[in-house]
Amino acid sequence: MPIETLQIPTTDGRADAFAAFPDQGERHPGVLMYADGFGIRPVLRDMARELAGHGYYVLVPNVFYRHGPAPVIELPEHIGEEARPALFARLMPMIEAHTTERVLSDADAYLAFLTARPEVAAGPVAVTGYCIGGLLAMRTAAAHPGQVAAVAGFHGPVGADGPESLRLLLSTLTAEVHLGHAETDLTPEALGELNQALDAAGVDHTSEIYPGTAHGFTMSDTDAFNPSALRRHWDRLLPLLERTLAKS
Repeated sequence: MPIETLQIPTTDGRADAFAAFPDQGERHPGVLMYADGFGIRPVLRDMARELAGHGYYVLVPNVFYRHGPAPVIELPEHIGEEARPALFARLMPMIEAHTTERVLSDADAYLAFLTARPEVAAGPVAVTGYCIGGLLAMRTAAAHPGQVAAVAGFHGPVGADGPESLRLLLSTLTAEVHLGHAETDLTPEALGELNQALDAAGVDHTSEIYPGTAHGFTMSDTDAFNPSALRRHWDRLLPLLERTLAKS
């Protein structure tokens, strides 16, 4: 799949990004993909290519562009448990500075850019995200009802801001939702509360704990990687996109 490096105009500058898409000439449904907290790196390019191979134009922005181009910090080839504390000590200030106001302003810019691409088909788009990107995906979908037809989040802290914030988030959501949670991130009781909130908001959803998983299970360059859970992720994501996005 071709990979194109891009610059997305935003209210605070230009966000570096890349897109993966089929090499055929026709237009394809658009998918906005948010990286996990470690940001854009080879594993994200691999995942975007994989998704593009199923007939989608996949845009992956550097959400921390205000702090510099990706990678915003130097990352080891493999992110082991021993490396995480030092990496997160550098990443957390960037994550904390990425306020809801910034998230929503950037989401406007990302979706405007995505839908204007000549390779992207008319019609609704999807948003997917990993780790903190799962929360960004949900916020983006909730802020763009009607435009975002599907949203998926994997090992994402979608309920981390408390029940009232979650209720407000879900109140404007019209997209079909899939949430794949890590076993170490969510208890069955917390899953039940989250799913009750989704039901109460009338959101069409699947939301489940992936068995035997740790936070970050989709990322093959980390110790948390779980191959069977990654396959389950594709088994959930691809039918969701097939149901909600019209292909040419």
